[in-house]
Amino acid sequence: QVQLVESGGGLVQAGGSLRLSCAASGSMASFNIMGWYRQAPGKQRELVASITSGGTTNYADSVKGRFTISRGNAQNTVYLQMNALKPEDTAVYYCRVAVSVTWSRSYWGQGTQVTVSS
Repeated sequence: QVQLVESGGGLVQAGGSLRLSCAASGSMASFNIMGWYRQAPGKQRELVASITSGGTTNYADSVKGRFTISRGNAQNTVYLQMNALKPEDTAVYYCRVAVSVTWSRSYWGQGTQVTVSS
């Protein structure tokens, strides 16, 4: 079983920055994909950014150029650097990791709230 612990959420003014962290533990499995999703009130959960074990990244159009995803050296930690935050970035952010080459076998974190005030 894999446990994911997220941190780094909070309240920030528009234009500010936050860095989210997600640490995976409890398994020796390697994580082929690590990523961040978000869910705003009344909206569906959406993929924000992902990174493969080979370093390939993928971003939602709405965050390109503002957010950067990266993995720690131990490959069991994933970060999301969020710059130039906008009120529409307000959501609960969830970490997700996959032990398969797709998201078919994956685990979710508990979520961390990010609130951007205007």
